[in-house]
Amino acid sequence: MNFDLSTEQEMIRKEVRKFAGSEIAPVANDLDEKEKFSVELTKKMGEIGLFGMFVSEEYEGQGMDYLSYIIAVEELARIDGSQAATIAAANSLGIGPLYYFGTEEQKKKYLPKLCTGEALWGFGLTEPTAGSDAGGSKTTAVRDGNNWIINGSKIFITNAACDISLGVTVQAITGKRPNGKPEYTCFIVEHGTPGFKAIPMHKKMMWRASNTAELFFDDVKVPNENMIGQRGDGFHQMLKTLDGGRLSIGAMGLGGAQGAFEMALKYAKDRVQFDQPISKFQAVAFKLADCAVEIECARNLMYKACWLRDHNRPFAKEAAMAKLYCSEVMGRVVNHAVQIHGGYGLMKEYNVERFYRDHKLLEIGEGTSEIQRIVISRYIGC
Repeated sequence: MNFDLSTEQEMIRKEVRKFAGSEIAPVANDLDEKEKFSVELTKKMGEIGLFGMFVSEEYEGQGMDYLSYIIAVEELARIDGSQAATIAAANSLGIGPLYYFGTEEQKKKYLPKLCTGEALWGFGLTEPTAGSDAGGSKTTAVRDGNNWIINGSKIFITNAACDISLGVTVQAITGKRPNGKPEYTCFIVEHGTPGFKAIPMHKKMMWRASNTAELFFDDVKVPNENMIGQRGDGFHQMLKTLDGGRLSIGAMGLGGAQGAFEMALKYAKDRVQFDQPISKFQAVAFKLADCAVEIECARNLMYKACWLRDHNRPFAKEAAMAKLYCSEVMGRVVNHAVQIHGGYGLMKEYNVERFYRDHKLLEIGEGTSEIQRIVISRYIGC
C-alpha cells in the first residue's frame, strides 16, 4: 500500500493552498458579511484550472484524476466554504451530468465555457416538497411534438442565478413506468428561455458568498435535443451524479475541519492563561489531539473512496461513508475550535465563527447524514 500522493497531486495542493491564502482569505469575511457572490474570484479560480478538473482536454478540461479535484476542493474549504461550494457544485453537479451523460453536441456546446470558469451551470433536483425524498419531485415535462413543456420549481440550487450562470440541468417527471412509479428525465434549460426564472436566495446562515437560487418553470419549452441521455434515465443519472457529489461535499468537510483545527491550534499556543499557553492544559490538548485523530481518519477514508473511483471500482458505499464521516468530523472539530477560542470564537472577527456556521450544510446537502446512514446500511445488508 502506497499512501504517497503523486508529484502532480502534491503540486495541486501546494498551488491551490497558495491561491486560497493569497486571493480568498483576504476577502472571505467581507464577502460573507455582504452575502456577495464574486464573479471576479470565480474567474480567477477558472484561470488556475479549478473548473473541469476531471474533464478530458478535448472539452477544455484539465484531464486530471478525481483525487486531484478533491484535493483542490479540500484546500479551498480549508480557507472558505463558499468558494469551495462554488467549485464543488460547478464540477460535480454542473459539469458532471453534461460530461458523463450528454451528447457530443451538448458537450461541445457547453463544456468549454464551463471548464474555463467563463460560465457556471446548476443542477435542478431539490424541490420545496422533495428533498431527501427525491422521488417526491413534482416538476413535469410533457411532450409537445419535437419539444417538451416543463412546469414546476426547484429550490436551493447552487450556481444557478449569478451573472455568469449559463443554465441548469433539470430533472422532471415525463410519465410513469410499467410498475406505476414516476419516470424521470433530465433536460437542459438555458437562461433566457421564456418562462424560466432563477431568483437568488439570501439570508442564509452559511455559504453566504456562494450563489443559491430558487428556480421556476412556467410552460418552459425546450427542444427534444435538450434531453440528456435517454428518456427515463434521469433517476439513474441523478444517483450517479450524487455519488460523485458526495465526495466533493466530504472534501469540504475534510478541508473545513483542517482549517478549523489549525486555527484552534494556533490560538491555543498563543493564548496565555495562568502563566502558560492554554495548549499546555490537558483539557485543551486532548481536544486538539482528538481533532487530529479524526481528521487523519477522515482523510484516509476520503482518499480511499477517490482511489476506488479513479480505478473504476465500485465506490458508492465508500462515497456515502466519506460524506457522512467527513461532514460530521468537521462539526465536532469546529465545536472544539470555538470552545478553545472561548468568547472570541463567537465573534465575526475570528474566522472560526464562519466555519462553525458553514459546517452545518454539509450534514444536510447532497443527502442528509440520516440518508447516508440509510444508504450505508443497505450496502452492508441491513
